[in-house]
Amino acid sequence: MRPESTTLASPVPLTPPSRADVYTETVEGFGTLRFTPVDPAADCAVLHAWVVQERAQFWGMNGASRELVQEIYEDVDRRDTHHAFLVRLDDEPVALFQTYEPTEDRISECYQVQEGDIGVHLMLAPVTDRPRPGFSRTLVDALIRFTFRDPAVRRAVAEPDARNEKAVALLNRLGFVRQGEITLPEIDLPEVYLPAKRAVLAYLDRPAVLPPVVAVQP
Repeated sequence: MRPESTTLASPVPLTPPSRADVYTETVEGFGTLRFTPVDPAADCAVLHAWVVQERAQFWGMNGASRELVQEIYEDVDRRDTHHAFLVRLDDEPVALFQTYEPTEDRISECYQVQEGDIGVHLMLAPVTDRPRPGFSRTLVDALIRFTFRDPAVRRAVAEPDARNEKAVALLNRLGFVRQGEITLPEIDLPEVYLPAKRAVLAYLDRPAVLPPVVAVQP
């Protein structure tokens, strides 16, 4: 995990979001976190710059063109069961957070889906050397509050690549409990191709009390 003082930044010029925020929270001493549905065309430059970096190899798009990245998120955007959100700290993109219904995903072949399950994927923006005290803890707590903002959501389900030690460590930080390893089957369709993937299956049960919004001390 990156240290608490680490901050993140977009490697491309910042542009205002083209879609309305679906969730915001302001943390004293930190800033305003904003969750906005990804606009495949408007956000493609940022997303492409992130996913083609070596650090994002497990996202599976290292060699993708900008056009392909846009097509992938256009496919996500058309679905009612899969959603992608760009997380901004004030105006700066700091993370990509995706949710999906496990019953409509290949993971349903690998575990017993329960009512109230929601699948999650997270990518953090590239690291910079500008300090942001409390960044990791504040973002982690906000992600938990966002995931469980719907009372019907009872459990978050994650399946990072088993080789991705940093992602597995981040899940531990979020409080996920590892269930073991699974193999996600290959998907080969005209509109999408996903190779088989050995993954770590992990759950995060809905907490009795969601983490409070805590001011960050400079």
